[in-house]
Amino acid sequence: MAKAIHSMIRVFDEARSVDFYDRAFGLKVADRLDFPDFTLVYLSNADSGFELELTINKDRKAPYDLGDGYGHFAVSVDDLDAEHARFEAEGLAPRKLVDFAPAGTRVARFFFVADPDGYQIEVLERGGRFS
Repeated sequence: MAKAIHSMIRVFDEARSVDFYDRAFGLKVADRLDFPDFTLVYLSNADSGFELELTINKDRKAPYDLGDGYGHFAVSVDDLDAEHARFEAEGLAPRKLVDFAPAGTRVARFFFVADPDGYQIEVLERGGRFS
């Protein structure tokens, strides 16, 4: 059976992105592979074996255009209110807390935050299918 091991995003500024993912989610550099034209930085934490791979193309002169396709990276946390307050205190500009209950029963509770390149990250309260 297949095992999910990482997801990759292209970032413009390595230091800015590494700082954001560390401050926001405690993701630390697990590995860094430097090549002549690009660098791969793998971020992870002790809570999961899954990694986020940052790809930095060295000849890039401008931020990436993310297009109009909607996609996001998601993490789960024990205390959503505390994380939202921490994000605000860190100056990470989290969006509003949402109780998602389209049919009257709450399915999820979350907020979104954008990384320095504009990628959206969903921060979900742990529970149910989002454990």
